Amino acid sequence: MEQNCSYLDVMAAGLNSSDRYEIRCPVHGFIRLNDWEMAIISQSPFQRLRRIRQLAWTDYVYPGGMHTRFEHSLGVMHTATLLYDSIVSNSRGVLESEFAYDETGFKRYRQLVRMAALLHDVGHGPFSHAGEDLLPFNQGKNQPYRHEDYSAAIVRTHFRSAIEDHPACINTPLTADDVAALIEGTAGAKQGIFWRDIISGQMDADRMDYLLRDSHHIGVGYGKFDLHRLVSTVQAIPAASGRPPRLGISEGGWHAAEALVLARYFMFTQVYFHKTRVAYDIHLRGALRAILPGGKFPKPEGEELNEFLKWDDWRVLGRLSEGAGGEHGERLRTRNHFRRIHATNEVCTEEELAGLDRMRAELGTMLVAEESASKSWYKTGMTDIPIFSDARDRPIAPLSRYSSVIANMKSNNQVLLYVRPENVTAAKEAVGRALGTQ
Repeated sequence: MEQNCSYLDVMAAGLNSSDRYEIRCPVHGFIRLNDWEMAIISQSPFQRLRRIRQLAWTDYVYPGGMHTRFEHSLGVMHTATLLYDSIVSNSRGVLESEFAYDETGFKRYRQLVRMAALLHDVGHGPFSHAGEDLLPFNQGKNQPYRHEDYSAAIVRTHFRSAIEDHPACINTPLTADDVAALIEGTAGAKQGIFWRDIISGQMDADRMDYLLRDSHHIGVGYGKFDLHRLVSTVQAIPAASGRPPRLGISEGGWHAAEALVLARYFMFTQVYFHKTRVAYDIHLRGALRAILPGGKFPKPEGEELNEFLKWDDWRVLGRLSEGAGGEHGERLRTRNHFRRIHATNEVCTEEELAGLDRMRAELGTMLVAEESASKSWYKTGMTDIPIFSDARDRPIAPLSRYSSVIANMKSNNQVLLYVRPENVTAAKEAVGRALGTQ
């Protein structure tokens, strides 16, 4: 355990107690922590997040995008706390009725939500989402592992002592399994299902923080929304008998919720799926496939989990600087990325899909990569954010009924085609033939 916290840029909060701290954040101002949380942050698996960039190679497009999962995790804990406190303030009666909470219960779940938010990303691999295609297959669930599976496994092993053996656990009893279950979504009790929405949902703290943080660091306004208005209107909305309440907002906050959804759309289309940023994701995956033993990350089990934790951006960059990574490693080192030769509209039509088949045939071996976006900006139905109104004729209605913009948003299924730089001229001619413009 790393006991020396002086390099965390932490200072006393100006209180009389020695177990209260503040960390300066460029997005939220000061983020407050208690001694228990400081002990968790000091663990080496959490310090590893300092060496994992939030946005992979995005700084090659937006030079300011060098921030890390470390600061994002602190921000998610802060934002989750804002949401929790506002829900309790606005919906105390509902929570007492549904969950039979007393003051001890409110205090315990507040700490649980904070810890789950703080630790939700400890399972990320090097360069965050860019390498997730290289996570191994989970035979038990018949699907690839997710970074949340790694986070939960790391919490249950490497953070168990920091959580369960800390003196604060005597008065606020929590286990590593409690925290892991909330992260992975296996907390089956009604209150677990409800509080999970703060960690991962349509209106979660993770999304709120990364939109604001990414916008701040890369210098764009696409991800901005009114966080404080949204937080002030959030509440627990009772559901049908036998079901847990739902996370919703009062009517005065629906425009802020709408702005959150739109911010996610704008950030994806303008930043996360930027043609050059996507090209560097392609190269990073290719380089990692050449560097990793067997082309995959270790599993989140036993000694393999310990091996996984040895991988971070520094280790990958070191291997790249030594000449590893094959063609993709060389293109990362020399900034000679693949070039996008064609992009469909964001919502690809059947006619465009047919045109893609002709392009693939014309391009032949010149086509070296194809990336598609499959992104639903907002899910209606059971997960539609409920809006509570004082109007008697419609006390609860979904956000999609309030917002015509949200109701009419379509999923993005854009497709990008890439070729090597030396083939751009010939590839343009091939695309022209496929489109009938040559």
